[in-house]
Amino acid sequence: SSKIRNMEVQSSDGVAVLEDCIGFSLTKTISKVEEKLKKGILPDCQDDDTIPRVGNEMGTEAQIRFLKAKLRVTQEDLANVVFECRKKDDENQNLETRLKDTEEENTRLQRTISLQQSQTEKYKMLSQEANKKNEGLQQEITALEKVLQ
Repeated sequence: SSKIRNMEVQSSDGVAVLEDCIGFSLTKTISKVEEKLKKGILPDCQDDDTIPRVGNEMGTEAQIRFLKAKLRVTQEDLANVVFECRKKDDENQNLETRLKDTEEENTRLQRTISLQQSQTEKYKMLSQEANKKNEGLQQEITALEKVLQ
């Protein structure tokens, strides 16, 4: 969830994306805009498509209702995005935990493999020694059989 608070600002065709939720207050922003509207200071954005062209023919109250409705939809979208981000963050943490467990298991198995390989080498050497001893004993038996005949 802390990752969500630290998203970078990206701008694409005049659309801003959240940079940093810390210190950002939608209520304060709305209050500032409402104060400017009450003072008669209107934003200078003739080509702003926030309100459709038909909106220019709407009264101020209708425009405010329209903008508030649009704000609610935007807030719902934001809440959904934040929810999805948190869900993905939780999923990432679960995957990181599984990865860590898998890496530990891999390390343990590598140690086991190494130990088994060294034991295999040891038993190969013992087997070779036993085979040499066996060959020596077979030669001895053959020699003794010749002596006995």
